[in-house]
Order: sequence, then structure tokens, then C-alpha cells
Amino acid sequence: MTVFILVSGVFTGPQVWDDVAARLTSAGAEVHAVALTGLGGTGPSVVGPAVDLETHIADVIAVIDRVRGEQGQEIVLVGHDYGIHPALGAADRRAESVARIVYLDSGLPQDGVPALAAVADQGLREEVLRAAEGGEGALPPPTRDAWRLWGSTADLPDAALDRLTALAAPQPLGTLLQPLRLTGAAATVPMAGVLCVGNGAGIAMVQARVDLGEPSLQALADPRVTFFELPTGHWPMLSGPTALAVTLLKAAAGEGHRLTPADTTKPPAHLRPFLLDVPELPRERTDNLDLYLPPTADSPRPAVVFVHGGPVPAGASPTPRDWPTLRGYARYAADRGVVGATLDHRLHAVTDYERAAADVADAVERVRADPRVDADRVALWFFSGSGPLTADWMGKPPPWLRCLAADYPIMAPLPNWGRLDARFHPADAVAHAGALPLVLVRAGLESAEIAATVEEFLAAARRCGADVEVVDVPSGHHGFETVDPTDESRAAVHRAMGTVLRHLTA
Repeated sequence: MTVFILVSGVFTGPQVWDDVAARLTSAGAEVHAVALTGLGGTGPSVVGPAVDLETHIADVIAVIDRVRGEQGQEIVLVGHDYGIHPALGAADRRAESVARIVYLDSGLPQDGVPALAAVADQGLREEVLRAAEGGEGALPPPTRDAWRLWGSTADLPDAALDRLTALAAPQPLGTLLQPLRLTGAAATVPMAGVLCVGNGAGIAMVQARVDLGEPSLQALADPRVTFFELPTGHWPMLSGPTALAVTLLKAAAGEGHRLTPADTTKPPAHLRPFLLDVPELPRERTDNLDLYLPPTADSPRPAVVFVHGGPVPAGASPTPRDWPTLRGYARYAADRGVVGATLDHRLHAVTDYERAAADVADAVERVRADPRVDADRVALWFFSGSGPLTADWMGKPPPWLRCLAADYPIMAPLPNWGRLDARFHPADAVAHAGALPLVLVRAGLESAEIAATVEEFLAAARRCGADVEVVDVPSGHHGFETVDPTDESRAAVHRAMGTVLRHLTA
């Protein structure tokens, strides 16, 4: 018999699992929803510093120990949100008793890292630290309207949100601040990841990050690891209990999507050849900036600055300015008679937009200061996760900025990013773009979560009458320049470049 041990997330107790537990039980499984100390458990209703992550790990271990002795029992440990930390800590100490670990819309905890690091919203992290510095023992639960800061409330019925709020308990600060300690034993246990795409990344985005070579994610391509997607927000036990129960049963059976390991004998998608055959023009490299100059130029030329996406791991090699897409566009621009510029910026996490924006602004000024560049004729071209950086330039476009382009951009914070500074919201900034020409290259096979941000931006642009030309690539994926080298994709690149150059030279 399959035994599910369910561990809830921040502020929540075992009651959040009631509907899912009933469905799993009806399917013949045994279910135990863990009552974590201070969150519906046996501990005091008001908790202090004595309740920490180790306390909650002990709570989970106690449940494992109660059921593991029965013959034929297969324990599936499910951790939602924060709950994956005590679940993983317990699995690490009882690895021989756990058949599978299910990460339910959670991060990937690492040894020595506290659960607070997995909280996407910087404001919430600061709130926790202030409470700890002030000697508080617990963080008050969110108000009804503040749950969205802890995870998307998409598809959550009003009654469920009311119940979530009513049952919430203060989260002991020690559970968020104490580092998780792992021996590595839990890594031997098969795992499944359930991604709630209404709250952020889907399977395709995880695969893309594996392809980037991010070391901490390579284990996800192990054949013992499977993935599922649920089209809902961060609280699937409340917004879709039936779908979640079915998914958990499939996960317990070892079903699900398996990622493709990064093939070291072949280049990953972002390092495949650029789709156009462009001349191998030389580059000039200074610090984090590369310039590609036209073969013949007897006077200052307009310039296009190409801004890579992200977040990109800090140790990625090669760095983005050496990726075929950035090099290809810059060489194509230079071959068309303008200066092409690429740069590396420090967008390594979703909390890095401010410093990435500073890097881009600095690089742009260095390009404009070059005597071979016409400082009054510059275009900026953004890609993917650099989309939020467009807001700075649309919000107050300088007179020398003749055009702004963006390929398959993320144009609004994804739900699992937490609060992003209002400075980086393109849908708000576009109202101030004035006559600045905008070119948006849209991938028809874009992931749903990114496509939604593009539509949000375009709707805002239509409302304010912004000058936006949309270049569609109906059969193109995210990163189509190296993924889909088709005539359709090539035509889109030619059209987008032609539009940008027309505005640069007008």
C-alpha cells in the first residue's frame, strides 16, 4: 500500500490537505498529514525561538517512524512550499524508509541553506529578518490580500482563500532561519516535481536551465526524477484537489515527464549555430563589452546594443555575449552598416534587476562615447528575461534612443518572482514611451507563463496608443534563433532588423 505523508507550507497546518487526503484515501492509499509544531501540531499556540527547522524535521520523522514498520508500505513524502525543507531533512535521516519524495511547487533545498532563501519576494525576506532582529518568535500570518506575495492565488476560490486565512498560524522564525543540514542520503531517493505553472516555471523552463549547464540542476535529469505540471496557482490542494490527488498517485507510481540530460557531445539549445550565415567580423572586447564594427565606415555609425536575458548562473561558460544568438545579431548588424554591441550584465537571480540595469546603462554610455559611434542614433535590443529592463528606457526615453526591440521577452514579473520593483514593469512604463518605436518579436510556441506577460504588455500598449510593431514567428519557440532555424524564423529576424535599422537611419 502507498502511504502518503503530506507536509504543508508556511503558515498552514494539516487541514489544508483535507480534500486531497479524502481523494487519496478513496483511491486506496493511506494518508497522514503532518501537524508541524506551532502550525496545527501539538506545540504551543504561540511559539518562540525554540521551535526551529529541526523541530519540524522531528515532527516528520515521528510520522515516518509510526508507519514504516508495517509490511508492504511504500512511503511517499510530499512537501509543499516550505514543507519540502522538513520533508527533505526527514528523508535524509530515514532514506531507507522513503520510496519517493514529491516536491510540490517548491524550491530545491541545499545543505547549509535556510528556507528563507527560497522566499522569492525580497520584501518578505527583509520582513523576516527585521522580526528576528526585533526578538520576535514568529512571523504573523498574511492577511487575505497578502497571500499572493507567498505564491500565486490563481484559481483559488474565495471560500478557499477565506479558509486559508482563517486557519493560518504564525510561522516560527527559527523554521525559516535555521540552515538545513543534509548528509546526501536523501539524494538516493527517487523524486518527483509538481510544478504549478500558474505560479511560475513549467517543465520547459526547467529543461532550459538544465541545458544551460547549471550545476545544481543537473541531478534533475536523472531517470529517477519525474515532473508534472498543474495549470493552477501555488495552492493546488485548495484550487484543484482532484487534479493534485491524481498527480500524486501517478508520481507515486513513478510516472511523469523525464528531463533530457545535457548532452556534453552536442551543444545545448542556446549554443547551437545562429540561424543566419553572417560574416565572421572581428570584435573589440573591453571589460564586459564587445563591439562589432562595420567592414567599411568612414564616419560615426549608428549602434545597436544587444542585451541578453536571464537570470543566467554566475558561473555560466561561455558567458552570454559569446552565445551564438548575441554574436550573430551583432555581426548581422555590423554587416548591415551599423555598430553591433553585446555585453555581459549581472542578472544572476530575479533579485538582480537593479544591478543589471546599472550594467546596461553603463555599457550604453560607453558605446555612445566611442568616437566611431553616432551617439545620437542608438537602438537597444533585449532578449527573454531582460524584458523588465526595457521599462527604464520606455519610461523616460532619451532623445538619442531611436528604437527599442525585444525578442520573446518576459514583460511582467512571473508569479513566483515575488514583488519586483515597480521600476521594472514594462506594462506601466509603456504609457510614457511617447513616439519611441517599439519592435516585439513574439514566439508562437512560447511557454504559457511568458506569453501571458507579453499579452499584458501589448494590451497596455494598445490602451495608450504606443508605436509597437509585432513580428510573429508562429512556429517559433523561445530562443528560436538557435532552436528553429527555419525560413519563417529567418524572415522574422530580417524583418525585425530591417525595422530597427530603418528607425536608426531615418
